[in-house]
Amino acid sequence: MASSPGQEGIIDFVFDLKPSDYSILNSHFKSFDFSSLVGALTSDKARLVIEWRLGKVMNESDCHQEEYGDMISLCGRIKNVELAMHVFMTMEAQGLKPTSSVFNSLIATCFAAGQVTTAISLFEIMENSEDYKPNPETYDMFISAFSDARNLEGMDTWYSAKKDVEFPISVQNFESLIVASVRCRDFEKADNFFQEMKASGIFPNVLILESILESLCRRKSLDHVKEFIEYLIDGGCDISSNMVEMLVRFYFEFRYVGELEKLLDAFMEAKRDSEFVSLLHCGIIRLYAMLDRLDDVEKSVRRMSDQGLSFKCSDDVEKVISSYFRQAAYGRLELFLNHIKGFYKLTRSNYDLLVAGYKRAGLDDKLDSVINDMKLARLL
Repeated sequence: MASSPGQEGIIDFVFDLKPSDYSILNSHFKSFDFSSLVGALTSDKARLVIEWRLGKVMNESDCHQEEYGDMISLCGRIKNVELAMHVFMTMEAQGLKPTSSVFNSLIATCFAAGQVTTAISLFEIMENSEDYKPNPETYDMFISAFSDARNLEGMDTWYSAKKDVEFPISVQNFESLIVASVRCRDFEKADNFFQEMKASGIFPNVLILESILESLCRRKSLDHVKEFIEYLIDGGCDISSNMVEMLVRFYFEFRYVGELEKLLDAFMEAKRDSEFVSLLHCGIIRLYAMLDRLDDVEKSVRRMSDQGLSFKCSDDVEKVISSYFRQAAYGRLELFLNHIKGFYKLTRSNYDLLVAGYKRAGLDDKLDSVINDMKLARLL
């Protein structure tokens, strides 16, 4: 066996857990990435590695609480509270006093394992101590844990507790509060948290904005959606593709093509990312096609291609093709297909739709042409 293999080699050795392999870990102990190793192993093998590391740390003269806290965090990766408690008690037996950070690691491990009652008991120990009082991170973990569990009452309790001790409320706290409220369809609560966040001068992150937009779209409130869009654009907020797709679906559901056009103009004026502009172009074209407004379809396709943008998915192209077939506009369909050749490659499903449409219409010459194109594209 090589004396100094790379980290990948060490991981291979540890999978077998032969006694000689631990000497390899020993020689790389200080620089080794135990987090990656534990993530790559089964829980049982990861536990053996953590136990080995604990024994190694106990023999180090310069070990400190952070080392034990890191091992407790690794226990959280494998959801092993018993092992985490063993590490904690070993640290105390070594004469090292706990810190708030170490207790936080222990609480995080309890939450990872679903042991909420134990986590609360640990918090009470911290609260009654002098040397390791709960810090902002402690409260953040409880707010986040109850948010993830969609326990709004518990989440509110810990949020209020953090405010009561006058710790600053972070954007991550508001993210937990708002996201959970929207997921539980308590939209009024989400609105209140959002207003409170803005009043406190905290700028929302993308996840918060996505959640608020989702709540407005679910309530089918056109006016409130429009107001929120103005807030996003005027405030220079970050906008995600998820948010743009949400808006397209919302306006599409109610056939608000005029609002989509206004949104496109606003995005172009604000010089928003071309990916977002492309999504809006495609949404507008798809809606015009559903409404069989071919003049507007063709105008919108030219506008999109003039900006160097293209269709994002084959389904949008199929919506346009279907509109031409519904209106028996075969000549215009051919012009459309010729126009998009320069920036869009037809898919198998696109060709299949053309074949079916021309067969129904009895247009054998056009059918033969499409089949030849499929052969050239190696789709037949």
